[in-house]
Amino acid sequence: GLARLWGFCCLVLGSWRALLACPAPCKCSASRIWCSEPAPGIVSFPVLERSAERENITDIYIANQRKLESINNNEVGLYVGLKNLTVVDSGLKFVSRQAFLKNTNLQYINFSRNKLSSLYKKTFRHLNLSDLILVDNPFKCSCDVMWIKIFQETKFSNTETQDFYCINDNNKRIPLSDMQIPNCGLPSANLSVYNLTVVEGRSTTLYCEATGVPSPNVSWVVAKLVSKHESNTSKNPASITIRNVSSKDSGIRISCIAENIVGEDQASADLVVFFAPNITFIEPPTPDHHWCIPFTVKGNPKPSLQWFYEGAILNESEYICTKIHVSNQSEYHGCLQLDNPTHLNNGAYTLLAKNEYGEDEKRVDAHFMSMPGDGSGPILDPELYDYETTPNDIGDTTNNSNQITSTDVSNKENEDSITVYVVVGIAALVCTGLVIMLIILKFGRHSKFGMKGPSSVISNDDDSASPLHHISNGSNTPSSSEGGPDAVIIGMTKIPVIENPQYFGITNSQLKPDTCGN
Repeated sequence: GLARLWGFCCLVLGSWRALLACPAPCKCSASRIWCSEPAPGIVSFPVLERSAERENITDIYIANQRKLESINNNEVGLYVGLKNLTVVDSGLKFVSRQAFLKNTNLQYINFSRNKLSSLYKKTFRHLNLSDLILVDNPFKCSCDVMWIKIFQETKFSNTETQDFYCINDNNKRIPLSDMQIPNCGLPSANLSVYNLTVVEGRSTTLYCEATGVPSPNVSWVVAKLVSKHESNTSKNPASITIRNVSSKDSGIRISCIAENIVGEDQASADLVVFFAPNITFIEPPTPDHHWCIPFTVKGNPKPSLQWFYEGAILNESEYICTKIHVSNQSEYHGCLQLDNPTHLNNGAYTLLAKNEYGEDEKRVDAHFMSMPGDGSGPILDPELYDYETTPNDIGDTTNNSNQITSTDVSNKENEDSITVYVVVGIAALVCTGLVIMLIILKFGRHSKFGMKGPSSVISNDDDSASPLHHISNGSNTPSSSEGGPDAVIIGMTKIPVIENPQYFGITNSQLKPDTCGN
């Protein structure tokens, strides 16, 4: 209950604050003003006292105000957020040409059932209106209101246009759609050329011929033009001269506007400036997916690009190629992309941009990887990055003479890699062989099957010194005394064995049990 009471108090205080700032005959809220009481009424457009509150007003409704006769910029222009304006059943006679100059958010205007006899088109020219309702006003049949007829016929199709009328010289009301005014029509603007081309540093003149009745006024729209220029609108055709044309103006649109009380017409030409290439930006390579030497080139016509590596032409391929990522008018942003570069790609890279008006070149030093053996290794592993981009469409960047190709560099890298793999493989095989040999030498001096038997006799002194011995288990084995002392039992047969003295290098009498030879 306390919270509700507090909210109610805040609402009352807020309303009272708004009432204090609101004109006495009107009512106001945070976003709306409405003045509909005929007495005492208002004599001028209502204005809130506080500027902060005026900025939040989006709707103004005025009705039954017979003493309100005019609207001008000094009053309605204070409501910059105004979207909907209604003044109906009042004494409105005059609306200033600049009344809504600051009300760029206006979308809906209703001036029905007032005392307007004329209305300027220029008052509404800059507004993007969804509705402009002007019915039941005593407009005078003249060229001043012809634009209303055209405006209603071309932009709006609401039912209220059926009551739209004007009063002719005989003080007779006629439908505005039937109004015929001699020597009253829309103007027309025509340019001498619609694609104005000029070489940088030179001068050029553009002409605009304006026709129409009443005779239209001509103006030029050149707000973004950097180059020095001067216009002459006192003659027909009107002209504009641009001197010492700058390349910065390439792509600028120049417009000629012809305007009279009926309406306006506009014609535009694109300014095309031809100039020599200019490399405005180039930097050492950076790891961006693939390695990239970034650059920016300006030029018109589109320049051809050629790279040089250590003074020789760099023939591009799938491993090294120029990529243009962004193009804007006559400016191109891209990079020389290198796929997995090594120390063989280190060095000086030079970019040459050329067109028919001149050329420019810039050099940059690139370091991708240190020489093998210095311990520093690569800056970054480029294999971590991989993506596809569109090929460069600027110029021919290949030349079959005096060229260093990325294919040659890649072949060298492949050969080095194969050599490393072969050396590692051979070393692995040698190590494996040595391990096997050591195992044979270690266990070859003991029983072939890891144990001794009473019948595995090779010599009388030491049965582990002979490379051949036999293990016999069971009573069915032939007597070890058969066949002599140097006999080996294999299966059920005792085979005599003659030892090679050169194989052992020592006599049986010299062998000692459990001795590891080298």
